[in-house]
This record gives sequence, structure tokens and C-alpha cells, in this order.
Amino acid sequence: MLKVLPKIAKMQASYALGKPLALPMNLTISVSYRCNSRCKTCNVWQRPNDDFTLEEYEKTFESVGRAAYWFTFSGGEPTLRKDLPEMVEAAYRHCRPGVINIPTNGIQDKIIPERVERVLQAAPGSEVIINLSLDGVGVKHDIVRGVKGNFERAMRTYAGLKALKGRYKNFTLGVHTVISNFNVDEFENIYAFVRDELKPDSFISEIAEERVELDTVGMGITPPIQKYQPVIERLQEGIHKAEFGDVTRITPRITQAFRDRYYDIVKRTLVEKRQIIPCLAGVASAQIAPNGDVWTCCIRAESVGNLRQHNYDFKSVWTTPKADELRHSIKAGECYCPLANASYTNMLCHIPTAASVAIDVARGTVAAALSPGNHGKSAKIRNLPVNQ
Repeated sequence: MLKVLPKIAKMQASYALGKPLALPMNLTISVSYRCNSRCKTCNVWQRPNDDFTLEEYEKTFESVGRAAYWFTFSGGEPTLRKDLPEMVEAAYRHCRPGVINIPTNGIQDKIIPERVERVLQAAPGSEVIINLSLDGVGVKHDIVRGVKGNFERAMRTYAGLKALKGRYKNFTLGVHTVISNFNVDEFENIYAFVRDELKPDSFISEIAEERVELDTVGMGITPPIQKYQPVIERLQEGIHKAEFGDVTRITPRITQAFRDRYYDIVKRTLVEKRQIIPCLAGVASAQIAPNGDVWTCCIRAESVGNLRQHNYDFKSVWTTPKADELRHSIKAGECYCPLANASYTNMLCHIPTAASVAIDVARGTVAAALSPGNHGKSAKIRNLPVNQ
């Protein structure tokens, strides 16, 4: 974590000056729009494919260098790429990220565990987080995901991934649920199943958003705040009771504290409809589409340039006039969203939020030392520092 601090300082300075002094510390790589799910909350599988080759990723990661600390390999379904382990190896060799995050629908139960093991072997010095998507229990998951038998296959995949835990110290196995109008009323059942049956290292949830990237604008998939707020409060209750993860270790304790803040931010974002803390998308975080388009974020999904047209030089794309235009728009508050990926980077770079997390972690460490069973605390919404 300590090596992130100089990167944060550069991101803060870049945001203040309105121009990038360094490349982003958080990169999402969409490796393909291909997907074997047919989710009610996503139409990404209908988008045309023009995927980067492994050689193109090799050149891109070489140009990024050691700037990025957090890599997410997303899709579509990223494990459909047979060369996913080789992509990760290229990123690890050139960039040495501290965290590598990969979501999966778990459908390829005979393939995914072996492919993930190769990913773990390719990045031995990174924390590798695999999040299994779970949007319901049993047939209800299959209905949301649009694939008969998805739940059973996902459970077999999860068992295969859990078997890797004892062999790889750098492996975090999580479960991820997207809360939409199709499953918001089932959340308590999902939560209980994950907590009591799956027992992952982490359980995360985010609200279904209408995104340009996913071709879901106008689909009405986002639940109203009146229905979503109880979900957030249940998630925060689980954090306060330490129902997931080993909070005797400092890293999970920090992660849970930031997650708690994230849920606070989500509630306020949905109610107040504005940026609650400054958004550093386009400064601290970025996304690379499968065809090499570079975006500030996947919500707006506006290309600032294409890597193929810039000889795979990320810096060249990152400093285009279009990139500057979007950075100015974001800083001016012309957009807002509860996107989880960008929000965590925003919190790291927001001094009041990061300081409050540090205080919470310190208090929790002392409390755990004095009374190991005492994990509870108030679940009320904090008065987070706002963006003036």
C-alpha cells in the first residue's frame, strides 16, 4: 500500500492543475465484448467485436509502465479469452500492479479454475481478486442472467476456485451482486446464501446503472433509492459486524472501511444527484475498450483517442485535446454516478475520506486488540465532506 502514496500525490496535483502529470493509477481493460451470459441488465454481448491481440496489449502495457497500481480485466466475459493468463503476465511484467481484479460469470466451470490458476502463477507479486457474479439463488439467478443452468455451473466454478485458496497466498475470492429491478426484492436471500453457504473473502454489490458501454440507457434497470437504500444498509451492517473477510488482518480492515464509505457515497449520490466527492476519472482512472479506444470512464464511454492510431502509446492518447475536454467536464461536475471502480480511486485521492478511513481502521485495530468480539458500530449515514 505504501507505494500507492506517491501516485496519489501525483493524481491530486494533476486534478488541481487540470492536466495529467502522470498516467492513471487505476486501469480497466475490457478484453472483449463477447459474453456467454444474456443478462437482463446488460447488452454488451450485442456490440461488435474488434478485440486487441496479445501483441497489442504487450505494446500498450509497455507504454503504461509502472504508473498503474490497480488493474481490472473485464468484459464481456474475460475468461472467454484463452490468452487471458498471457495478458495478465504481460501486464505484470511491464507494470507490476499491486492489485489485479477479474470478474467472471462462472459458466465455463471446466475451464475457469485452471485459467485462473495460470493467472495466479503469472502475477505472483500481485493481489489477484476473482469476483464471481451472483444475481440470485438457484433458478432466480438463471432468470436474471438469461442462461439455464448458470447457477449450478457457477457453483461448480466457485468450488474449483476455492480449492486454489490453500495454494496461493495472493488469491482473494469474492462474490459480486448487481442490484437491479429484477432482484432487489431478493437481496436478503442472496445475502444469506453468500454469507452462510459460500463464505467468500469479500462480498460486494453495486447498483445496476444505465451505461453507454453496456447499451442499457433507457432500459429502466436501476431500482429506486427507496428500494436500494435498505440493501446498502444491510451491506453496511455486514461490514460493521465483520461478516465477510478476515478483519484481524490490516488489508481487509482497510478494504472494508473504504467499502463502508463507498456505500455512504452511493446513497448520497442517488439522492442528491451530484458528485459527493471530486471525481478523478480521466486523471486517476481510465478504461481501455476492446478495440483500443481509451475512455475516462465506462459511464460516459467517450473515446479520447485510439491506441492503434497512436502507435500503442498510452501517454499520447491520454494527453489529447479530447481528453482535456472530458477532464474539464468531469471536474466541473457535469456528470455524476456511483460507479464503484472509479469511486474507490476517488476516495483514495480525497484527503478527508482517506483520513476518516485511517481513523476508523486505527480505532478498529485498538478495539479488536482489547475486545476481539466487538465488531459493531453505528450504521447511520456519515456526514461525508462534500465537493464544494
